[in-house]
Amino acid sequence: MKPIIKRIIAALAATALFAAPAAAEPQTTSVNVPVVAHPDPESLFTSPDPKLHRNKQTAMKIIKELLEAGRWDRADQYLTERYIQHHPGAAPGRENLVRYFTERPGYAPKPIPEKMQTPVVAVIAEGDFVTVLYRREVQHPDDPSLTYTTTGFDTWRFVDGKADEHWDPDVLPGTVE
Repeated sequence: MKPIIKRIIAALAATALFAAPAAAEPQTTSVNVPVVAHPDPESLFTSPDPKLHRNKQTAMKIIKELLEAGRWDRADQYLTERYIQHHPGAAPGRENLVRYFTERPGYAPKPIPEKMQTPVVAVIAEGDFVTVLYRREVQHPDDPSLTYTTTGFDTWRFVDGKADEHWDPDVLPGTVE
């Protein structure tokens, strides 16, 4: 395993320790302490290191402009042409990713939000990598009237200020984990 990947995994593990419940008793249910988003997520996308700052800012623009606003006409500003995609439902390549999002039923670009809408928990940057942790609210499998929170993530590897590779925890529809 590459040293940079080991450092990112260690950083994610350390972040998880801070979010762990403080109670000494073991949990008796499958639902844990709620995941809480940062009150000012955009403040997490900065760094005194110029390279990390540039990469974090690009990650923020990918989230706000491409994912939240659907402004895939701007994809060439933030993604390399060869964009390697590890999401199981999308093929590699920037043009394939643009088609993946723009050919969905009901797709329509929206105005870019003034403030980020995505519930971001943390942003970790190391070397060429930026990982964004999100608060996810999902339906409880035992009782559809209930929800619980968990954490999702996106990790990008950057080349010259553009995202060149991407990982996330998504699985194909119908997958049982």
